Amino acid sequence: MKRAGMAGLLVGLVLLPLAATCVAGTLGLPPLPGPAPAPALAELGRQLFFDRRLSVNGTLSCAMCHVPEQGFTVNELRTSVGMEGISLRRNAPTLLNVAYVRELFVDGRSASLEAQALMPVVHPDEMANPDLRSVMRRIASMAEYRKTFLRAFGSTTPTPQRVSAALAAFERTLLAGDSPFDRWHYAGKTKAIDERARRGYALFMAQGCAQCHPIGARDALFSDGLFHNTGVQARSDARRDSAASFTLTPGLQAHLDADALRRIGVPDLPDDGRYEVTRREADRRAFRTPSLRNVALTAPYMHDGSLATLHEVIDFYAQGGSPDDPRQDARIKPLALSADDRACLVEFLEALTSESLSPGRYRAR
Repeated sequence: MKRAGMAGLLVGLVLLPLAATCVAGTLGLPPLPGPAPAPALAELGRQLFFDRRLSVNGTLSCAMCHVPEQGFTVNELRTSVGMEGISLRRNAPTLLNVAYVRELFVDGRSASLEAQALMPVVHPDEMANPDLRSVMRRIASMAEYRKTFLRAFGSTTPTPQRVSAALAAFERTLLAGDSPFDRWHYAGKTKAIDERARRGYALFMAQGCAQCHPIGARDALFSDGLFHNTGVQARSDARRDSAASFTLTPGLQAHLDADALRRIGVPDLPDDGRYEVTRREADRRAFRTPSLRNVALTAPYMHDGSLATLHEVIDFYAQGGSPDDPRQDARIKPLALSADDRACLVEFLEALTSESLSPGRYRAR
């Protein structure tokens, strides 16, 4: 379903001004928290976003972990891959509608898009630059940036503040609403979604999913923006000490025990989520609630990419998460859902896919 949904987005690609959706507004989304990004600034940010030369050895760009055609995440990988192929600890979150996120990263360690933008550039496992000065010198040496910096800032000189402002401006243009659900729920188009998706919506509300993924009277971000322990990390911790099977090619599997896994890769360290930022015990294993908009495009799921499909996510919550985790949010309890109920919930979630987003307008060019 996810591939079909993205294929629909790719139909009739048009290159529009990057700030167009910000100005016009998008059905189902609230007004932007601040002014719409200036087109020249957003265009500079787009150029930087796709440029591999921002990494220390010219091999990684922002877009390699946030692929437009894959919902601005990476579908093939459970967790991202950084410098020299090192596996990172967390799944790459989508950048769609990131303009509305108050605390960035799944642990909320960054308070703004501008503050977040350059963190991967100097992270030793990501783009691995030793410092920002070397990055600015590299950008300054590239003739193609002089015009875009001049248009955006009236100066050809790159600085960390200008680069982060440009990247943040581009990311604020990544708005995706106007889904079939929005047209049904907010525009009154009764045939925009089918009966099974409507039943899935009713189940979503009745089973309490909207407690963390709220739906407002005029718009919906499908996230409360808060941090919760859903039991996912406890599940992953338990599996870390067990054997694992990998499909190498169709019909050929490898079976490795926990010791073998540690010998051939990066140690699978526990992730304490928000606790690593606040050091508050109540925040241990808590992660920011993701939006459900365009969720059909952004597999695999959860902060560690440990659930491959929406069906697996619903099964996880239906079983009550990880009930043996004493820190798990008390609102997560077993759900009495039939197989058909679960299928209807998936159809509802698929109806949250924006049909107004054209990934082609964001591609490198």
